[in-house]
Amino acid sequence: MTWRTSSPWSRRAVRGTGVVMEIGIIGSGHIGGTLTRRLRSLGHDVAVANSRGPQSLTDLASSTGARAATVEEAVQGAQLVVVAIPLKAVPELPAALFEGKVVVDANNYYPQRDGDIPELLDLSLTSSRWTADRLKGARLVKAFNNIQATHLMDEGKPEGTAGRIALPVAGDDADAKGIVMGLVNDLGFDPVDAGTLDESWRQQPDTAVYGTDLDADGVREGLAAARP
Repeated sequence: MTWRTSSPWSRRAVRGTGVVMEIGIIGSGHIGGTLTRRLRSLGHDVAVANSRGPQSLTDLASSTGARAATVEEAVQGAQLVVVAIPLKAVPELPAALFEGKVVVDANNYYPQRDGDIPELLDLSLTSSRWTADRLKGARLVKAFNNIQATHLMDEGKPEGTAGRIALPVAGDDADAKGIVMGLVNDLGFDPVDAGTLDESWRQQPDTAVYGTDLDADGVREGLAAARP
């Protein structure tokens, strides 16, 4: 089957950067499924996996041109991996396979779904630091956790568009963070450096930048004004 994008400007963005990546996406829910569609529209080679197995991904794969894979297959062949699953499932991932990979943490901690995680309930760790501790050696970057999936799908705009939605990007590895910020830009959003993983609480749920579709100045102001 020949797959075509409905977003001509996004193809221009890819041709502008000249960078096509092998991307693995773990999770096929709202954010994982949306990123599968959007990253394929940019021309990236995408393998998508979930906990139910490749047979459950036939429709998503055939409609996007992505490859349905096991979790292990999606991680092994990837230059960049997106993790978009319930946080409580992170310890079940094959952690050793993530070593050295650029990993985008698109997760949030929701106690009602993920249960009691003491270090997160008492705010002694950010959810991304907690994840990094379980995926030792991964070059973890926090991104895409604060935008609604429908807006991630439909609201991207070419660089320089007035009022373009901005997304915070946090991480300890400057090179990995730069790669993810470039991807955010190609997807149609202004990337804003949100500091380290230990500062990523500023973009977690119940903060000024969570789900609010701010522009770059608004995101910077929201991050700076955040209080634990």
